[in-house]
Amino acid sequence: EVQLVESGGGLVQPGGSLRLSCKASGFTFSGYGMNWLRQAPGKGLEWVSGISGGGVEYYSESVKGRFTISRDNSKQEAYLQLNDIKIDDQGMYYCGRSWGLNIVQGQVPAQRGQGTQVTVSS
Repeated sequence: EVQLVESGGGLVQPGGSLRLSCKASGFTFSGYGMNWLRQAPGKGLEWVSGISGGGVEYYSESVKGRFTISRDNSKQEAYLQLNDIKIDDQGMYYCGRSWGLNIVQGQVPAQRGQGTQVTVSS
């Protein structure tokens, strides 16, 4: 059974940083791209970033230069480092497994976890 468990969210001030983690199990982690998506209150699901099985990184324009995605295949974990956080970054962040090795930006993932909440407030 595929499982994705996110952690690391919390309350942060504008300009602050957080590191989100996604622990994966139930599939060959290195064989799939991994994504981060988010959903702000009252809005739809937004693709934020993805990393292919080979480590190629992709970012949405709204987070490029501020967020960094990474993965550790030996631990079966993916990460999203959030720096210079803005009010608009607030929302539930989800880890999602791609349909294959590569990333298709904006594609709905094959599976996603339950999410971790990022709240931005001064």
